[in-house]
Amino acid sequence: MKPWRLVPLLLIGACKSAPMPERACRAVIGETTLRCAVGRSGVRADKREGDGATPAGEFSLRKVYYRPDRVAREDLATALPVEAIMPDDGWCDDPAAPEYNRPVKLPFKPSHEDLWLKSAVYDIVVVIGYNDEPPIPGKGSAIFLHVAHDDYRPTAGCVALSRRDLLQVLGRLRPGAKVRIETDGTVRFL
Repeated sequence: MKPWRLVPLLLIGACKSAPMPERACRAVIGETTLRCAVGRSGVRADKREGDGATPAGEFSLRKVYYRPDRVAREDLATALPVEAIMPDDGWCDDPAAPEYNRPVKLPFKPSHEDLWLKSAVYDIVVVIGYNDEPPIPGKGSAIFLHVAHDDYRPTAGCVALSRRDLLQVLGRLRPGAKVRIETDGTVRFL
């Protein structure tokens, strides 16, 4: 029997954010390329609830939510609908609940995400139209474009950009804007 040995592994097609620019995912809008983060399990065409993957495909950008105590409404120059997040706002991620993959008001008994966070990641949230017409239980929920952590650590399945870059993208989006998320970690705004 041969002894085990460690072999270096290069991941291709499942981009995970890392401090090294060559491994970071990229977002493209027009001729501009920006750094971004995607889910800790990379990008997958077969996204499931809780798998940590960002869904692959082309999706509409539905709405922008923002923290009015941290972001001025006038800083959100966008053609998308805009709504302020309030402390009682959440998003249902319980596949058994009729509100699955929909905004909810807190308190809310089924499993959910709070949208009003202590961290800055949900200061600006763009709803990506994934699994929402109609939601299929277990296929994944709460897929957003939001503010990245400073170190661009992987998300739970969302796409994240720096606050500055996210504001730049919002300013360039037009009505009917879409995002194409590719399995190599490239995020294209259309």
